[in-house]
Formats: sequence, structure tokens, C-alpha cells
Amino acid sequence: MPETLSLALCKPDEMARLREQLGQPGLMGRSIESLRVFLEPHLAKPSDIPGHGEAGSYAHNQHQLNYRLCETAGTLFQITGEQCYADLAADLLTRYADCYLGLGFQKAKNTNPAGRIFHQILNENIWLLSMSIGYGSIRHTLSAGQCAHIEQQLLRPAVVMMTELYAHDFATIHNHGLWGVAAVGTCGLVIGDERYVQLALDGLAGDRKTGGYLAEISLLFAPSGYYIEGPYYHRFAMRALLLFAEALHTHRPDLDIYNFNDQVIRTTIRALLAVVTPNGCLPALNDASRTMGIHDEGLLIAAAVYNARYGDDPAVFALARQQGQVWVHPAALGLAAAADALQSDALPFWPSVELNEGPAGDKGAQGILRAKASDGDISQVLMNYGQHGMDHGHFDTLGITLFNRGEEVLREYGFARWLNVEPKFGGRYLPENLTWARQTVAHNCVTVDGRSQNDGDRNRADQVHGLPHFFVGSGAVQAMSAMANDHFVGVAMQRSLLLVTHEKLDTPVLVDLYRLRSDTEHVYDYAVQYAGQITETSAPVDYNRSQWTVLGEASGYQHLMGVANSRITEPCRITWLQGKRFNSWLSAATSGELLFGQLGGNDASFNLRRDTTLILRQRGSKHLFASAFETHGLFDEPSERCHGARGELTQIRVVGHDDQGSVVELTGRQLRLLVMVSNRADVTAQTEHEVRFDGTTYRWTGFFACEAVA
Repeated sequence: MPETLSLALCKPDEMARLREQLGQPGLMGRSIESLRVFLEPHLAKPSDIPGHGEAGSYAHNQHQLNYRLCETAGTLFQITGEQCYADLAADLLTRYADCYLGLGFQKAKNTNPAGRIFHQILNENIWLLSMSIGYGSIRHTLSAGQCAHIEQQLLRPAVVMMTELYAHDFATIHNHGLWGVAAVGTCGLVIGDERYVQLALDGLAGDRKTGGYLAEISLLFAPSGYYIEGPYYHRFAMRALLLFAEALHTHRPDLDIYNFNDQVIRTTIRALLAVVTPNGCLPALNDASRTMGIHDEGLLIAAAVYNARYGDDPAVFALARQQGQVWVHPAALGLAAAADALQSDALPFWPSVELNEGPAGDKGAQGILRAKASDGDISQVLMNYGQHGMDHGHFDTLGITLFNRGEEVLREYGFARWLNVEPKFGGRYLPENLTWARQTVAHNCVTVDGRSQNDGDRNRADQVHGLPHFFVGSGAVQAMSAMANDHFVGVAMQRSLLLVTHEKLDTPVLVDLYRLRSDTEHVYDYAVQYAGQITETSAPVDYNRSQWTVLGEASGYQHLMGVANSRITEPCRITWLQGKRFNSWLSAATSGELLFGQLGGNDASFNLRRDTTLILRQRGSKHLFASAFETHGLFDEPSERCHGARGELTQIRVVGHDDQGSVVELTGRQLRLLVMVSNRADVTAQTEHEVRFDGTTYRWTGFFACEAVA
């Protein structure tokens, strides 16, 4: 029996502590049992090692299943001591070693280099990491000959491929590079090859700057911890980051990895947790799935590591309770016990936060406002005023989303991709990801002259970013404001959002002031992405009864079918029913046109969802779109109950706006508010403002003011 360094991610005696949780009713006991249930059907079946296959094909899915089986079997063997689990992991490793070098390379279907098993080397990195963890758990049960076969015919050739043939991918500062170094480094720790470990830590150049794990975690994240590609890819990168961090914590304590670079790992975990919506999903910034959330393994590991390595946090306890499971690892024992002890099922409440972007924190930010209704429901508003997001970025600077009452009210499309659905373009990104999902009109944003920001040019978009204006994340009225002056030639933009909590409102109201400035006249389209059934419109609607036609030829408009339109002559209100709640959009517009659009144009392959869009179209040079969004009432069809279908608010009106400030009036049945917002780029909390509109002078100090009007 060969000697072993010990397990990949912890010491054997630490793993033994999990044995006490077998059969127990708490979070850890249930999480262990879920692994047993997952493995049970596979214990009596021979391992299946297929050949090549497209993303989403049987072969692809089976290879993914195999690495999960190997890692899980190794984990359960360490916890239970049952030989059947070690046998399953050993059989998988041996069978792969028998055929790996003879498989040849996949045929690349995109720009990512292909592996021997998967269509892109990224998947092979994930595979190697999991197989290495599984191997480390059972290595001491194998003969010297078995170990030599697995290492010489499987693990080492995989490392050589990643570090030599695909050195350029291994050395990149990117989530792909992070997976590569985590896989190679963990493999090196398990088989006892220090050279692999050093390559993974220091990079191919050995400088800890141009590649390697330490460079990855130093350069990938902003000082706030935010990851440029957005939460979807952040949680994906987090899994590799934390698995290797735990391996280093165990085997290389001299690195003190959890305190490295001012606790960068703590900061980036916190940033990821800070963006989660109340229903547990991640906001679909950039290319992203709308359903990805807290049950992803990256988030499970993040919660456990944060609690174990950086101390207790009640919000993380509530998160674990919401997740309903924990990572099966000794690091999660304390978190599981704390979550079990909670006396309430209340959702975690993360504070409002502004997450800066860029290595120095000077490339814009993501702003998130959160407020509670009187019954505890959480409203969350997010505005993107950061960087483009690299090759996964969307043209949506100043785009927003709004979440409350269990629903995303102002919605994000996410990516145009049927993930791993092989008949849909091989499960890869669809052509419509470029022509719709990334375009500005697909977001809750403003287009200029029917064009997307930066004319849809990624290289140009990478050179510009939003500019934080102000952020106030506490109080009865929270607010954030940002500018984007380089995204449309000759047009400067400023968006200011206020989340208003008031005793007369069932749910906090979002006030949105979107200001544009230009020396020439343009067509400005203010787009609202919504879901549900329209129940009321205050403006008369002209429905296109005979034929729907597309709203344009490019920039996403070619996919929007014009369903109806309204001529605007006075401030209007539109209400729609989404789930059990009503949502009203109040606009201060007194001219222009309102377009009702539905996705489906130029979509011969039926790739797009049939989502709905509202577009307020107005012409102007210096222009202010003033809106308010209110969620209200209740519709419960089974009990035949409906109330509050019309809401509290009745109108929003623009008093005036100039380079000093914008003033709007919000009127309801039982309230009347005057909202004043600074437009000065140099504003501070002490700046005094005085503006005069229609013979009336308005004064306030600071970034904004929200005052009751008698």
C-alpha cells in the first residue's frame, strides 16, 4: 500500500468528524444522506466511459456524471468506511486510465481548445479537479501498481496537456485559468509532485504575476471582491478558487492562504453573497442563467468557507437555512449547527452595497439597494454602472433590475442559450445571444436613435465604464446615482434611483430619473422588460389587429414584434399582474409614443423566449425620463380574492431639471412627495442646491431630498 499525503481537502481525522452526523436529522446529516442517495443507483452498475460527444450529448453528460461519482464516492468512503464507495472511485479512475491516451482529442466547436474527453479544455480542468479529489480519498487503499497506472496513464498526461499543450489557457488570468491551476495544483498535492504544485501556485513563468493561483486571486477581483464577468461566472470561479484554497490550507499552511492579500478570499466571497436576490437567485448580469442561485455548489462551498475561516455571521446562517443543505466537508460543521439552531425561517438580509470594479476599484461599480416592507418582504434594486464584462459582457451600462414579493419585476433576459440542450446549437451560446440578449434594448435601459451602447462593439465597450455619482444605502429613502458619458457619441447619461419606504406604501417604491444631455436632437427609447398580464392602461391603446411587424432592423429591434402602441399626451400609468401581485409603472411623459413589444421576430429557429417589452419613445436633446414603479395588492385565484389592484400612486410629474438638479412630484391617494436629486458631478453630502422652475425655488443640501408636500 503506497504512502499518501492525506486527503486533498482536509486531514483524515477531520473527515472522521462527519461520521457522527450519519443518520442525524440536521443539515449536515441530511446533506450526507443526499450523497448516499445520489450514489446508490450506481454502486451495482459497471462504470461507463463513453467516447466523444457534443455539449449536452450522452457522452458529455456521462463524463460529467463520472467525475461527480468519483469525488462523491471518495468523500463517502472517508465518512463511512464502506468499501463499496472506494471500489466505485477506483473503478472509474482505472477505466479512464485504461483508455485516456487512446481517446484522441475532441473536435473543437468554438474558440476554446478541446480536451481528450470534453469539447473544451475548461471541462477537462473541472474533471481533473474532481477526479484528483476522489483519488486522494482512496489512494491509500490501492496497490502500488494500481496507483502507477492511474497516475502515469491518466493524471500526469492530463496535467501535461493543460500545462504544456494548452499553456496559453493555463496562464490566462480568467475563470478558465483559475480552474486550470486549481486542477493541476490539487492533483500535484494528491500524487506528491511539488513541481505541479509550484506551477499552479506561481504560474508557468514562476513570477506570481502573469499566471498561477496567487496571481489569479490577486488580479481577477476588484478591491470590493466583485468579479468582472458577473455573478454567474463568479460563482463558477468560486468553486475552483475555494477547493484549491482548502487544499492549500491543509497542505501548505505556510502560505496562510485565507489571509493572503488582505483576505482577498473573504472579500470576494462576501461580494458574491451580497448580490443574491431574496429568492436565492443570482442577478443575471452579463451572459448568465436566470435560474442560477444559492444551491449551486460554488455558493454552498462559499457559505461554509466564509463561516469556518472568517467567523460567524447571522446572515450566512440564514443563507444555509435557505439553501437547505451544506457542503459535505468538515468546514461546514459549524455552519450546519448554527443554521439548525435558528428559531426563524427569515431570509438573509444583506445590506445595501456598492461594489466597485477594476483592479484599483476605479472602473465603475454595481450598486444594490435593499429595503424591507412593513411585513418583512425585501425589495432589491440593482444598477450596473461598471465595466463591460469582457467577452461575456452586455451593452447595458445604467441598466437596472427590481425584485420584490418573490418576483423579478423589472427583468433581465440573461443569456440566449439552451445550456447543454444539444439540439439547440449544441447547447452553446445561440446567435441570438449577440443579436438580442446583449443589446441595450433588451435591458431596462435607454437606447439612442435605435442603437445599442458603443454600437454593439465589444472592443470599444471594454475601453469605457460607468461613473459612480453618489450612493446612500440606509434610511427611509435610499438612493444611488451614476453617469455614463462615453457610451453614445455626443450623449451624456445620468441615472438616479431612489428606493422609498413609506407607511402608506405596501412595498417600497422605486423612483427612476434617467437624464440624457446632447447638443442635438435624438430619438430616446426607454425600455421596460416585464412579465405578466396587463390589467390597466391610462392611455388609449391602438392594437395591431391584422399583423405584427418588427420594430427595427438591428440592435435587437429586429427581434421585437410591435403588438400595440399608444400616443402619450399626459402622464400615464400601466399596471400588469405578475404572479399574485400587481405592478404599476407611472411615467411623467406628456408626449411621445408607447410601444408594446413581444419577442419573436426574425427567430426562425424558435430560440428566443416570448418575453414582453414596453418602450417609451420620445425625441429631445436634454431630456428626463421620470418614472415610478409600485408593487401592490394581491390576487389569489384559488380563493377568488383580489384587492389593491390600482395601488396607492396616481401620478409622477416633472417639475424641472437642469445641470444643478432634477425635481419631480410623486402623488398618491394618501401621500404627496417632492423628490429633488443633484445633477452636479462634484456633489458631496454638504453641497447646497438651489434651482428655480416655473417661478418656484427649490432648495436642499446633499445628494438628494425627498419631502412630504402638504
